[in-house]
Amino acid sequence: MTAPTPAERSTDASDSTPDAARAGEHGDGTSDAMSRVLAALTLEPVGDDEFVGPSLPRPLGRVFGGQVLAQALVAAGRTVPDGRLPHSLHGYFLRPGDVRQPITFAVERMRDGRSFSARRTHALQGGQPILSMITSFQEEQPGLDHADAMPDAPPPDEVVSALDLLRPIDHPMAAFFTESAAFDLRHVDSSIFLGPGPAATDRQMVWVRARTPVPDDALLQRALMAYACDQVMLEPVLRRHGHSWISPGLSMASLDHAMWWHRPARVDEWLLYVQSSPSAQGGRGLTAAKVYAQDGDLVASIAQEGMVRLPD
Repeated sequence: MTAPTPAERSTDASDSTPDAARAGEHGDGTSDAMSRVLAALTLEPVGDDEFVGPSLPRPLGRVFGGQVLAQALVAAGRTVPDGRLPHSLHGYFLRPGDVRQPITFAVERMRDGRSFSARRTHALQGGQPILSMITSFQEEQPGLDHADAMPDAPPPDEVVSALDLLRPIDHPMAAFFTESAAFDLRHVDSSIFLGPGPAATDRQMVWVRARTPVPDDALLQRALMAYACDQVMLEPVLRRHGHSWISPGLSMASLDHAMWWHRPARVDEWLLYVQSSPSAQGGRGLTAAKVYAQDGDLVASIAQEGMVRLPD
């Protein structure tokens, strides 16, 4: 398994390849890119608490992990009482998905309490689970309120877009990901798409925003945040060891994913992902992220462990 381009590589569990960058003012398929993602999240009911959804095309034919995570969240959300939104999810990527086959989402109603609901969702292909996830939902309620402050970061309009890095490259993979990207990624201290970062550190900050407006649906907004974050979650592991997406022989896959939503946020407004990697060992790396709205509100926290393998 190799990493021949900034975005092309093979994975064991879920493909978390970057979606490239926002094209906003540049055009070039911007609205089509998000329309395809929204279509994939429009699941068709096929039975009691069972839904079917398509997959977005990928160069290597593996389902993007963020896509199946977002779809599973939408499926679970379709079964809870009105007014309850997801506040946390915990999922395991179990098998690689095939983009040529539809995905069935089977939802189990584990509990409906006075304020909380819990759902288990299995994403299935060929009768086998490719993702298993538990999500907890809650009605909006008052309570104690505090949050870590957002660190200092340059505003997104002062940070280079990944599109500007990849778009000039004359390679079919670069063309695919710049044209199909639904989100803009802007790394504060340079990306690692085309080579290692300037320093070996496990810390990075990335501005993320949808390339076009997204419907005003709170469940969909949270699902799209889950979709977007899987593109960058494992990068701090590579950055810490002086590697990049094009390091020879790189093989990476998302293994599990946990996410907590703290406050409302929109993915079509700028979000700052403040990331770190506390440990890497045994071919696995652990990463964490705090997600801030541009006004400084802490809106979500994320953790992910992934397989990260490189030749000796």
